[in-house]
Amino acid sequence: MIHVCSLAALPETVRLTGASHVLTIMANVEQVQRPETIRPENHLRVSVDDITEQLAGFVAPCEEHVTQVLDFVRGWDRAAPLVIHCYAGISRSTASAFAAACALNPHRDELQIAQAIRAASPIASPNRLIVSLADKALGRDGRMVRALDAIGPGAMMVDSVPFRIDLE
Repeated sequence: MIHVCSLAALPETVRLTGASHVLTIMANVEQVQRPETIRPENHLRVSVDDITEQLAGFVAPCEEHVTQVLDFVRGWDRAAPLVIHCYAGISRSTASAFAAACALNPHRDELQIAQAIRAASPIASPNRLIVSLADKALGRDGRMVRALDAIGPGAMMVDSVPFRIDLE
């Protein structure tokens, strides 16, 4: 099971879910304190800004970032939940969770996964560049991007609420 949350909700989400792994995907990852119940090798930090194109002074998601995320989730034994978070729990984390669910379920329909994310979080707005790069890396032939188009943009809200994605 994958849980998605904001940085502010990270400690409580890890505590409530009993997670064994954490994926941090945001800028300034060095500010994130690893929850004490998470072993250092089970915490991946990917430093990237929430942008969808190259912009001076910012770090756009790239193939290397997506490869790191995919390798990490493939190494997760699924014995306990995985928590994926970004700063707000809306864009980079939801895109990474979408990529993870697709990677771990190669035969599951992309639209079904995207719809499950939308049902779990009306404000989820997966970062389109991360999804596009994951789509390419996973050989999904544009289906992940088309699934984003099908679910449409998330509702505009300020606060995110942690949610989960079932892998099956």
